[in-house]
Amino acid sequence: MGSKVKSDLIFARPSFGSGAARVFDLFGQFDEYNISATTLEADEKAIAADWLIVGQDLSDAIGQQKSELKVA
Repeated sequence: MGSKVKSDLIFARPSFGSGAARVFDLFGQFDEYNISATTLEADEKAIAADWLIVGQDLSDAIGQQKSELKVA
């Protein structure tokens, strides 16, 4: 169970300072998004990340099942 894959590709990760500044951002000027060259590229990245997470979930489930079998 190694590093976790994240699927928040279209959202930029804000810092604490920008999060605090959003309190006063009444008109959405601080909104940021990760931009891809094309919609196809954005879809490809999102689908690839989704499948990585599915694979990670399967790997975690198999590891959990193996550890439960060793205990029993």
